[in-house]
Amino acid sequence: MSAATTRSRTPRTPRTPDRLCAEAVGLAREAAEEAAAPGVVGEHVEVVVEGDRVVTHLFECKEFGYRGWRWAVTVARASRGKIVTLDETVLLPGPDALLAPEWVPWSERLRPGDMGPGDLLPTDAEDLRLEPGFSGEEEPPPNSVFSEEMAELADAEDAEITAGPPADLPSAPARGSIAALADELGMRRARVLSRYGLHAAADRWEESHGAKTAMAQAAPASCVSCGFLAPIGGSLGQAFGVCANEFGPADGHVVSLAYGCGGHSEAAVMPTPPRPAAPVLDETRVDTLPLRPAPDSGSVPLEAATEDLGHS
Repeated sequence: MSAATTRSRTPRTPRTPDRLCAEAVGLAREAAEEAAAPGVVGEHVEVVVEGDRVVTHLFECKEFGYRGWRWAVTVARASRGKIVTLDETVLLPGPDALLAPEWVPWSERLRPGDMGPGDLLPTDAEDLRLEPGFSGEEEPPPNSVFSEEMAELADAEDAEITAGPPADLPSAPARGSIAALADELGMRRARVLSRYGLHAAADRWEESHGAKTAMAQAAPASCVSCGFLAPIGGSLGQAFGVCANEFGPADGHVVSLAYGCGGHSEAAVMPTPPRPAAPVLDETRVDTLPLRPAPDSGSVPLEAATEDLGHS
């Protein structure tokens, strides 16, 4: 098939509207007022060509809350016919229409710090930030120092280290001394926290992120069972940990194991949303209105009723 044949079979939209359809402004206005209400349909805006003998008449919408919207009434005419018929009537937004913002899922709208007391943040079953705490297999966790992955990473780091001359290396402490033992344990600190320092730090952390805070009182569970809790070592690790939930109110802070928030990893039940207020314009109900008044056999014309009152 040649290119010319292909172009000839492609449907095209005529540039000039059908004369009879374009002149059917009155029919289109009646259809728009029937769908809306008298006085709501404004001035005629333009005529849009939809196809052969098919056009759409656009009218301004004066309904409150629909700024920039337009009533679109599509009319058509049969081939070789002279009667224009109604196709459809719909309310469409114009170029400068007032529209609602694009809907964004709550998981994408949520930002750190948005959570308050009583709020619940359910976690996805496939959340990449969490992994099973136990698998039933006799293998070390992936982040354990005994795992094969960590061993390969350690070997790769050792391979990148280039040995220098002995003069460039720091002098090792004397064997058997306290400094040598501290160096072997990875401490090498001249002083450490006293019991008073530990208690003072624990009191501060308990006051800011403890069980008596408003957030913890409204939490579904405590941090001791949360998967986002990063444990800490030492004696303080028996009562505290570090929050690693980026959406939690205590992300990056030391929290008490009795603390809690709505971002608990197992908080999967969403609270019942509050009932919204009644809309100003009720668009959820369909009102059935008759197109013309129903005939009433018992009704009396207005003129006859006036004459009867005059004679009485």
